[in-house]
Amino acid sequence: MSFPIAVRDMRLGDVDRVSEIRVRGWQSAYRGLLPDAHLDGLSVAEDAEQRRALFARSAAAVVNLVAEQDGTVVGWAAHGPCRDGEVRTADAELYAIYVDPGRLGRGVGHALLQESVRRAGALGHSRMYLWVLKGNIAARRFYERAGFQADGAEEAFEVDGVAAPEVRYRGDLPAGPRTG
Repeated sequence: MSFPIAVRDMRLGDVDRVSEIRVRGWQSAYRGLLPDAHLDGLSVAEDAEQRRALFARSAAAVVNLVAEQDGTVVGWAAHGPCRDGEVRTADAELYAIYVDPGRLGRGVGHALLQESVRRAGALGHSRMYLWVLKGNIAARRFYERAGFQADGAEEAFEVDGVAAPEVRYRGDLPAGPRTG
């Protein structure tokens, strides 16, 4: 039986589960792209500690969402103002989206992305950008199916001496009634 997916604002009580999803997501999605020693050394507890601090001081412009299915948090996404270096622009940026690896391909990521796009458009943003590892073909296809396109920008990214360049994607957002 498949339960409906509900997307809601993240609460402080969701941090531990979000960190578990994020770390397991890294370990699953980036295996073969980043060093195994780095991935194996990731700690859910350390990530949760950092995430709690970020969540507590997070600007109102940063939106953290979770997807729930049958009362369990199964995914997380965060978006906010686009960062061009240290400068914020008028566009939106999807900072992160992770789904419990056991729930991939079941619409969780799609539901989170749709809600991020909807909310960013409702705030008056006309575009959303995101960065994805160049070698993460599954994620790139996911974003392309959702209407995002690589715009040619690339950024160097390195983990433990291993190059893992990122590519930038851009999607046009539907205009919606302004909120907030």
